[in-house]
Amino acid sequence: MTQRSLDKTGMWVTTLCALHCLLLPVILPLLSLIGLSFIGEELLERVILGTSIVLGIIALSAGIRKHAKFYPFVMLLLGGFVYWHKDSLGEMGEPIIILVGAGLIVAAHWINLRLVRQIKPATVSA
Repeated sequence: MTQRSLDKTGMWVTTLCALHCLLLPVILPLLSLIGLSFIGEELLERVILGTSIVLGIIALSAGIRKHAKFYPFVMLLLGGFVYWHKDSLGEMGEPIIILVGAGLIVAAHWINLRLVRQIKPATVSA
């Protein structure tokens, strides 16, 4: 998988994770009716977020080797930390924390893609 594909996959996984967390209170009663209540488990949320962070580390590491900028990596880790602590402000603050954490992770991938695209290929001299 290329670095670009990893960044795009990381953005999608993070977005799906955020949507999962934000929509879960609305759809949880319906999920139990059709036997899918496991989707509301904390463990599943942690696995999805963990997957997103691991994909991010891989993608951003490949990008850092090309552009040598570390701030997208810091954004990724900060976003993961914020997102992991989504319950720290209670039910009212949870959506805000989710959006901030997911936003930082998605922004880290987006910035990484932009930085890699800005690199000019080395010219070959004869």
